Amino acid sequence: MNRTTETERPHPPRDPWRALVAVAQVPETGLHRDIEADPRQRQALADTAGLREVLSAQASFDVTPKSGGRFHVAGSVRARVGQTCVVTLEEIENDIDEEIDLIFAPPEQIPQMAALAEEAERSDAEMPDPPEPIENGTIDLGRLATDALFLGIDPYPRKEDAVFEPVVEAADPEDHPFAALKALQAAPKTPAGKKPKGKSNGT
Repeated sequence: MNRTTETERPHPPRDPWRALVAVAQVPETGLHRDIEADPRQRQALADTAGLREVLSAQASFDVTPKSGGRFHVAGSVRARVGQTCVVTLEEIENDIDEEIDLIFAPPEQIPQMAALAEEAERSDAEMPDPPEPIENGTIDLGRLATDALFLGIDPYPRKEDAVFEPVVEAADPEDHPFAALKALQAAPKTPAGKKPKGKSNGT
């Protein structure tokens, strides 16, 4: 039988689900985009996340231009994944529904925005999260959907109404604090003032 070793087994892709949007092509009124993972992408998602399977994965996004070359990306990702119940070890399916709300900015703006966010955090001031970088003039909606999907995975999936019942071992009747005392009481006693019987020394 031909076996595939761990080193020979292909690794899942770093970005199993990709959907690039060129920011230069986003109109001033904004852009709406719906994406859906195909079977190959769903298998790659399952392999990357350690899931039994990904039955479906869809996402909807609205990309809106902002001042300074920034873009607001809002949307949601919905998926149905196959997992294994941690209690019964039965195969189960769970639904994922995660919201996405991010700002993307040109790479040169990221350090300044990150510094402002750090300063605001130290002063307890209200400050939005630092923006994500626009890479090579594009925003990868597939990667956003992937990150949100992975974030929504239940790390301890449990079948509905499944109850964990710990294994209770029967107590050993000899294993209790009074077992030693009971053993002493059961041992034969030598009457006080008498020596135990035995061979004489010949005197």
